[in-house]
Amino acid sequence: MTVRNLTDFLCPKSDGIFPDPNQCDKFWECVDGEAESQLCPDGLVYDPTNRNVNKCDHRFQVDCSDRPELQPAQPTEACPRRNGIFAHPESSVCHLFYTCVDGAAVQTECAAGLVFDENTGTCTWPESAGRQGCFKKAGRLPDGFECPTEEVKDVRGLTEIHPKYPHEDCAKFYVCLNRIEPRLLTCDRFKVFNVEKSFCDDPENVPDCEDYFGDVPVFQKPATKVREE
Repeated sequence: MTVRNLTDFLCPKSDGIFPDPNQCDKFWECVDGEAESQLCPDGLVYDPTNRNVNKCDHRFQVDCSDRPELQPAQPTEACPRRNGIFAHPESSVCHLFYTCVDGAAVQTECAAGLVFDENTGTCTWPESAGRQGCFKKAGRLPDGFECPTEEVKDVRGLTEIHPKYPHEDCAKFYVCLNRIEPRLLTCDRFKVFNVEKSFCDDPENVPDCEDYFGDVPVFQKPATKVREE
Protein backbone atom coordinates (compact mmCIF):
# COMPACT_ATOMS: atom_id res chain seq x y z
CA MET A 1 0.00 0.00 0.00
CA THR A 2 1.48 3.38 -1.04
CA VAL A 3 0.08 6.83 -0.35
CA ARG A 4 1.45 9.94 -1.99
CA ASN A 5 1.99 12.67 0.58
CA LEU A 6 4.44 15.52 0.15
CA THR A 7 3.60 17.55 3.24
CA ASP A 8 3.58 15.30 6.32
CA PHE A 9 7.23 14.25 6.23
CA LEU A 10 10.36 16.31 5.78
CA CYS A 11 13.13 14.29 4.12
CA PRO A 12 16.37 14.32 6.16
CA LYS A 13 18.21 13.91 2.87
CA SER A 14 17.06 14.41 -0.68
CA ASP A 15 17.29 10.66 -1.39
CA GLY A 16 16.88 7.65 0.88
CA ILE A 17 14.47 5.59 2.93
CA PHE A 18 13.62 6.73 6.45
CA PRO A 19 11.40 5.53 9.33
CA ASP A 20 8.23 7.38 10.21
CA PRO A 21 8.70 9.25 13.52
CA ASN A 22 5.43 7.98 15.01
CA GLN A 23 4.38 4.73 13.30
CA CYS A 24 6.64 1.70 13.53
CA ASP A 25 5.40 -0.12 10.43
CA LYS A 26 5.54 2.97 8.22
CA PHE A 27 8.51 4.38 6.33
CA TRP A 28 9.21 7.06 3.76
CA GLU A 29 11.07 6.91 0.45
CA CYS A 30 12.58 10.22 -0.56
CA VAL A 31 13.49 10.99 -4.16
CA ASP A 32 14.82 14.45 -4.98
CA GLY A 33 13.42 15.69 -1.68
CA GLU A 34 9.90 14.39 -2.31
CA ALA A 35 8.58 11.84 0.20
CA GLU A 36 6.34 8.88 -0.49
CA SER A 37 4.96 6.88 2.45
CA GLN A 38 4.92 3.07 2.48
CA LEU A 39 3.75 0.40 4.89
CA CYS A 40 5.31 -2.91 5.89
CA PRO A 41 3.05 -5.96 5.50
CA ASP A 42 0.58 -6.11 8.39
CA GLY A 43 2.33 -7.51 11.49
CA LEU A 44 5.86 -6.52 10.45
CA VAL A 45 7.61 -3.28 11.35
CA TYR A 46 10.33 -1.15 9.78
CA ASP A 47 13.87 -1.57 11.10
CA PRO A 48 16.21 1.24 9.96
CA THR A 49 19.23 -0.68 11.29
CA ASN A 50 18.53 -3.73 9.12
CA ARG A 51 21.11 -4.04 6.34
CA ASN A 52 18.85 -6.12 4.11
CA VAL A 53 17.04 -4.57 1.19
CA ASN A 54 13.72 -5.52 2.83
CA LYS A 55 13.89 -3.78 6.19
CA CYS A 56 10.48 -4.98 7.48
CA ASP A 57 10.96 -7.44 10.34
CA HIS A 58 9.15 -9.12 13.25
CA ARG A 59 8.09 -6.81 16.07
CA PHE A 60 10.21 -8.64 18.68
CA GLN A 61 13.30 -7.80 16.61
CA VAL A 62 12.69 -4.04 16.49
CA ASP A 63 12.53 -1.35 19.20
CA CYS A 64 9.26 0.51 18.60
CA SER A 65 9.16 2.27 21.96
CA ASP A 66 9.56 5.75 20.43
CA ARG A 67 7.14 5.14 17.50
CA PRO A 68 4.42 2.89 18.91
CA GLU A 69 1.64 3.50 16.37
CA LEU A 70 0.71 0.72 13.92
CA GLN A 71 -1.58 0.32 10.95
CA PRO A 72 -5.02 -1.25 11.58
CA ALA A 73 -4.77 -5.02 12.05
CA GLN A 74 -5.93 -7.42 9.34
CA PRO A 75 -6.58 -10.55 11.44
CA THR A 76 -7.42 -14.04 10.24
CA GLU A 77 -8.77 -16.99 12.25
CA ALA A 78 -5.53 -17.81 14.12
CA CYS A 79 -3.51 -14.68 13.34
CA PRO A 80 -4.11 -11.39 15.15
CA ARG A 81 -2.13 -9.83 12.30
CA ARG A 82 -1.37 -11.27 8.88
CA ASN A 83 2.33 -11.75 9.59
CA GLY A 84 4.29 -12.57 12.70
CA ILE A 85 4.76 -15.14 15.45
CA PHE A 86 1.98 -15.14 18.03
CA ALA A 87 0.97 -16.93 21.21
CA HIS A 88 -2.10 -19.17 21.27
CA PRO A 89 -5.24 -17.00 21.64
CA GLU A 90 -6.20 -18.84 24.86
CA SER A 91 -3.98 -17.45 27.60
CA SER A 92 -3.96 -20.78 29.45
CA VAL A 93 -2.40 -22.56 26.44
CA CYS A 94 1.21 -21.58 26.96
CA HIS A 95 3.14 -24.18 24.98
CA LEU A 96 1.58 -23.56 21.54
CA PHE A 97 2.23 -20.67 19.16
CA TYR A 98 1.45 -19.71 15.56
CA THR A 99 3.73 -18.55 12.76
CA CYS A 100 1.64 -16.43 10.39
CA VAL A 101 2.63 -15.64 6.82
CA ASP A 102 0.17 -13.57 4.80
CA GLY A 103 -2.66 -14.71 7.08
CA ALA A 104 -1.88 -18.45 6.92
CA ALA A 105 -0.99 -19.96 10.30
CA VAL A 106 1.27 -22.90 11.20
CA GLN A 107 0.93 -24.19 14.76
CA THR A 108 4.09 -25.19 16.65
CA GLU A 109 4.54 -26.79 20.09
CA CYS A 110 7.30 -25.88 22.53
CA ALA A 111 9.44 -28.61 24.07
CA ALA A 112 8.30 -30.12 27.38
CA GLY A 113 8.47 -27.63 30.23
CA LEU A 114 8.87 -24.53 28.01
CA VAL A 115 6.36 -21.81 27.11
CA PHE A 116 6.17 -19.36 24.22
CA ASP A 117 7.44 -15.82 24.81
CA GLU A 118 6.13 -13.19 22.36
CA ASN A 119 8.83 -10.76 23.47
CA THR A 120 11.51 -12.97 21.92
CA GLY A 121 9.49 -15.09 19.48
CA THR A 122 10.93 -18.25 21.04
CA CYS A 123 10.15 -20.93 23.61
CA THR A 124 11.74 -20.31 26.99
CA TRP A 125 11.48 -21.15 30.69
CA PRO A 126 8.18 -20.07 32.27
CA GLU A 127 9.92 -17.80 34.75
CA SER A 128 11.73 -16.01 31.90
CA ALA A 129 8.60 -15.54 29.78
CA GLY A 130 6.70 -13.95 32.66
CA ARG A 131 3.31 -14.82 31.15
CA GLN A 132 0.54 -14.76 33.72
CA GLY A 133 -0.87 -18.22 34.33
CA CYS A 134 1.98 -19.91 32.48
CA PHE A 135 4.36 -20.54 35.35
CA LYS A 136 4.31 -24.28 35.81
CA LYS A 137 5.22 -25.57 39.23
CA ALA A 138 7.84 -28.28 39.24
CA GLY A 139 6.43 -31.77 39.36
CA ARG A 140 6.94 -34.16 42.27
CA LEU A 141 7.37 -37.91 42.07
CA PRO A 142 5.55 -40.27 44.49
CA ASP A 143 8.78 -40.71 46.49
CA GLY A 144 8.91 -36.94 47.05
CA PHE A 145 11.69 -36.09 44.57
CA GLU A 146 11.50 -32.65 42.95
CA CYS A 147 13.88 -31.19 40.40
CA PRO A 148 16.39 -28.82 42.07
CA THR A 149 16.32 -25.22 40.90
CA GLU A 150 20.12 -24.90 40.74
CA GLU A 151 21.73 -25.24 37.32
CA VAL A 152 23.94 -28.27 36.67
CA LYS A 153 27.08 -27.83 34.54
CA ASP A 154 28.61 -30.50 32.32
CA VAL A 155 32.35 -31.14 31.95
CA ARG A 156 32.54 -28.27 29.41
CA GLY A 157 30.93 -25.83 31.81
CA LEU A 158 27.66 -25.69 29.86
CA THR A 159 24.26 -25.92 31.53
CA GLU A 160 22.73 -29.39 31.40
CA ILE A 161 19.33 -29.28 29.69
CA HIS A 162 18.24 -32.62 31.18
CA PRO A 163 20.32 -33.02 34.37
CA LYS A 164 20.55 -36.36 36.18
CA TYR A 165 20.57 -37.02 39.93
CA PRO A 166 21.37 -40.13 42.00
CA HIS A 167 18.78 -42.33 43.71
CA GLU A 168 19.44 -44.17 46.97
CA ASP A 169 19.26 -47.35 44.89
CA CYS A 170 22.54 -47.64 42.95
CA ALA A 171 20.82 -48.96 39.82
CA LYS A 172 18.34 -46.07 39.62
CA PHE A 173 18.59 -42.36 38.94
CA TYR A 174 16.44 -39.29 38.32
CA VAL A 175 16.43 -37.17 35.18
CA CYS A 176 14.80 -33.74 35.00
CA LEU A 177 13.48 -33.04 31.51
CA ASN A 178 14.19 -29.41 30.65
CA ARG A 179 15.18 -29.01 34.33
CA ILE A 180 11.50 -29.18 35.35
CA GLU A 181 9.81 -32.56 34.74
CA PRO A 182 11.25 -35.36 36.97
CA ARG A 183 11.50 -38.98 35.81
CA LEU A 184 12.77 -42.06 37.67
CA LEU A 185 14.85 -44.32 35.43
CA THR A 186 16.74 -47.61 35.88
CA CYS A 187 20.12 -48.51 34.43
CA ASP A 188 20.53 -51.48 32.13
CA ARG A 189 21.18 -54.92 33.64
CA PHE A 190 24.35 -55.11 35.72
CA LYS A 191 24.93 -51.35 35.52
CA VAL A 192 24.75 -48.70 38.25
CA PHE A 193 24.53 -44.93 38.10
CA ASN A 194 27.85 -43.11 38.19
CA VAL A 195 27.21 -39.68 39.75
CA GLU A 196 30.55 -38.20 38.70
CA LYS A 197 30.14 -39.17 35.05
CA SER A 198 26.34 -38.81 35.00
CA PHE A 199 25.71 -42.13 33.22
CA CYS A 200 25.23 -45.82 33.96
CA ASP A 201 28.56 -47.54 34.50
CA ASP A 202 30.13 -50.81 35.67
CA PRO A 203 29.78 -51.30 39.46
CA GLU A 204 33.51 -51.47 40.05
CA ASN A 205 33.82 -47.90 38.77
CA VAL A 206 31.30 -46.49 41.28
CA PRO A 207 32.29 -46.11 44.96
CA ASP A 208 29.86 -47.73 47.42
CA CYS A 209 28.14 -49.62 44.59
CA GLU A 210 30.87 -52.18 43.79
CA ASP A 211 29.01 -55.03 45.49
CA TYR A 212 25.51 -53.98 44.45
CA PHE A 213 24.91 -57.20 42.48
CA GLY A 214 26.58 -59.43 45.06
CA ASP A 215 28.09 -62.62 43.67
CA VAL A 216 26.20 -62.42 40.37
CA PRO A 217 28.80 -62.47 37.59
CA VAL A 218 28.53 -59.19 35.74
CA PHE A 219 30.69 -60.19 32.82
CA GLN A 220 30.71 -63.58 31.20
CA LYS A 221 33.40 -63.51 28.58
CA PRO A 222 33.01 -66.04 25.82
CA ALA A 223 35.54 -68.85 25.95
CA THR A 224 38.47 -68.42 23.63
CA LYS A 225 38.25 -70.85 20.80
CA VAL A 226 41.56 -72.47 19.97
CA ARG A 227 42.03 -73.03 16.31
CA GLU A 228 43.30 -76.47 15.45
CA GLU A 229 46.26 -76.59 13.15
